[in-house]
Amino acid sequence: MTIDPKLRRALTGISGILVTPFDADNQLAPVRLKPIIDRAIDAGVHILVANGNTGEFYGLTTPEAEAMVHSVAEQIGGRVPLLAGVGRSINDACALARASKAAGASALMVHQPPDPFVSPRGVVAYVQRIAEAGGGLPLMLYLRNDGIGVGAIGELCRVPGVAGVKWACPTPLRLAEAMRRNDPGIVWVGGLAEVWAPPLCAVGARGFTSGLINVWPGHSVAIHAALEAGDYNRANELIDLMSAFEELRAEEQNGTNVSVIKAALQLMGNDCGPPRPPSAWPLTDAQMAKLEQLLRSWGLLALPTARARAV
Repeated sequence: MTIDPKLRRALTGISGILVTPFDADNQLAPVRLKPIIDRAIDAGVHILVANGNTGEFYGLTTPEAEAMVHSVAEQIGGRVPLLAGVGRSINDACALARASKAAGASALMVHQPPDPFVSPRGVVAYVQRIAEAGGGLPLMLYLRNDGIGVGAIGELCRVPGVAGVKWACPTPLRLAEAMRRNDPGIVWVGGLAEVWAPPLCAVGARGFTSGLINVWPGHSVAIHAALEAGDYNRANELIDLMSAFEELRAEEQNGTNVSVIKAALQLMGNDCGPPRPPSAWPLTDAQMAKLEQLLRSWGLLALPTARARAV
């Protein structure tokens, strides 16, 4: 597929996965995203993503996901491209693809089906249906399980409309093999955030996904700049500064992934509500203490929090 050069450049940058804000009644509160979106764009984040996993995609109803993509598109206002996540049942995915196109999304990110009975050829049919519903929007495949095999990945890459792959598997050598076997026009992106960006970049992926951009976008941009310059030492130094944050997010079988980001936003005065179950909430006292210490060391908490003052 021929992809717009501006979109291609954005996809090889940072894909910032936005949280989904909720109010005190557990209802969508998308207006709370405005400072997060503005901060990310001002810092230089290249493309923003609505309805990704950090956005609790599987905790939203399809109408809620549709509402989020419309609101995020409006808040971005064309300043950077918008990548819209679609997935779940085939009918839900197609409905969300149509809604995302109507909202003005630049491309679709197709979540890999979590169904327990998934055949490789069934995934190909799934992506084909979504491509048709998307009405010509480019598709990025969000690959979290490369167990479907390099052959099936190649078939997916040949579906008309597929422009790239977000590789969210800790298998750089398998990624290199997939890249060798497929059209050089496909955009391959590291889908495991900053910590895995260097090894995936080393075999040819460009850019990476990030949840950190909700909290500290400038740091993600600095990591990307170092990798683009081929300065792996600098990139790894910067990653070391934020690795404890990612370790916190990986606790409880990754159940604190979104929880840590939302807790950090609350501490920073940008409350986006708690994550929905089955995420872990609230954080434990030990997790909160570590998170506060990290944010303070990064200069993101200028004043003592109420929690810190009470200790």
